Amino acid sequence: MSPTDTGTRGPAAPVPATAPAAVSLRGVGMAFGGKTVLESVSLDIAPGSVVALLGANGAGKSTLIKILSGVHTDHSGQVEVNGGPAALRSPLAARQLGIQTVHQRIGEGIVPGLTVAENLVFEELAQRRGNPFLDGRRLLARAREIQSALDLGWSDQVLKRDVTELGISDRQLLILARALATSPRLLVLDEPTSALSAAEAERLFALVERMRGDGIAVLYVSHRLGEIDALADRLVVLRDGRLTEDQSKPFDWDRALRAMLAQAQGAQTARPTDAKQSPLSGSGSGSGETAVSLKGVPLLPGRTPQDLDLRAGEVTGVVGLLGAGKTELARGLFGAEPFATGTVELDGRPYTPRRPADAIRRGVHLVPEDRHADALVPGWSLAQNVSLPFLRALSTAGLVNRRRENALGRGTIEQLGVVARDEHSTVEELSGGNQQKVVVGRWLAEKPRVLILDEPFRGVDIGARRDIGRRARALAAEGAAVLVLSADVDEVLEVADRVVVLAAGEIHLDAYGEDAERDRVIRTISASV
Repeated sequence: MSPTDTGTRGPAAPVPATAPAAVSLRGVGMAFGGKTVLESVSLDIAPGSVVALLGANGAGKSTLIKILSGVHTDHSGQVEVNGGPAALRSPLAARQLGIQTVHQRIGEGIVPGLTVAENLVFEELAQRRGNPFLDGRRLLARAREIQSALDLGWSDQVLKRDVTELGISDRQLLILARALATSPRLLVLDEPTSALSAAEAERLFALVERMRGDGIAVLYVSHRLGEIDALADRLVVLRDGRLTEDQSKPFDWDRALRAMLAQAQGAQTARPTDAKQSPLSGSGSGSGETAVSLKGVPLLPGRTPQDLDLRAGEVTGVVGLLGAGKTELARGLFGAEPFATGTVELDGRPYTPRRPADAIRRGVHLVPEDRHADALVPGWSLAQNVSLPFLRALSTAGLVNRRRENALGRGTIEQLGVVARDEHSTVEELSGGNQQKVVVGRWLAEKPRVLILDEPFRGVDIGARRDIGRRARALAAEGAAVLVLSADVDEVLEVADRVVVLAAGEIHLDAYGEDAERDRVIRTISASV
């Protein structure tokens, strides 16, 4: 959705200027190790309003969210709730004062080993005395009530499963339902649609509208400008720890993006002129060298097997909603979940990876959809995370050459503009966008023949998105085949030479140039749902 496309939803209801603040920040500041990350931030969030928070990675958004959530307590300034000073000494204290946060990292909000029902009622279980786990009937009944807030419709069988059996989008919906069960004063949504399908996102948008009507204040953090334009009454921009912009509707997107990135940007980004154009671009046919060829490969059970060629020297963008088969395509090519049938060739030779190590040896690299669960090792340095798949090549007699490992880390910092103290910084010290750059940099450290990027722009700001896209195009210019998979049409159009629309495991469009214009791509997706 573009910044000016609000879909079928009407304009946000105006919020009275005299409405008292549900939550206020008064001169709030925060520093880590002598480095200021927030400086004198003052902000009022009125009941029944939706305030969008924008900012590049490292701007201070995460720190601000953690202060409101009671995670960071050693800050300057004052937080006020309902007009009075509030002591947010812990996450529990913040929740008791009516501030609920749905974090971007979904794994932080669920408790593995407990059922879906127990996770839905977890906050209530944690505050009760005695042993509430003994009364399974009451627990299940309460879980049904909580899930009804989002009309999830999960059966008792689903509620009794271990929560880890839920997909990433269902886990996010679970966390949202649990937060709403407390009737919060302020709900902080950090990249809430990053793991949701279009239909699930629409359900969330309707819920936000309902919360507005119920007088709940919402702080909405997103890099998707269309969502902000559709939902928010007001937007504020953080840059280098300071509030640099505060607008009410209608939003001036050019000004907002200048405030965020310190340079003029169009509200909707066209395909960059420095992108390497495929020899096939604009024609739909040509003589590009085939790097990967799939024949008769089923992407989803029970669906028609598909044929797809990936050509060297170009970026192929695959667009599809949740469940379209994008991740299955990526993981199959990487050997993480081998294709059941069909044939695959790499540079004209049979390619049958049974595990990721087989793919890596043939030069096929994957940036996975969930960087926290599948790509980053907590507690390890930036350099160690980059070098992880290539330790054998960096080792002599079983000992890792730290000098070469650190050089790989420094190379990633330089090539992708990672904002970090140095290559020894742990990944936890980095913002989400810089963590993503580390994952991308890992797979560029050893030049791949095929680079697969599954939702590479999820949760990253526009600047980081362009840095990653620039590196993907540069790699294609050097002769590699690059595959970018995303649910966001604009993200794919920004980086790709060729666009493939995937729905329910089947290809519905494969086009270049003018034949892959945004309206046609969206119409194809709509027609295939």
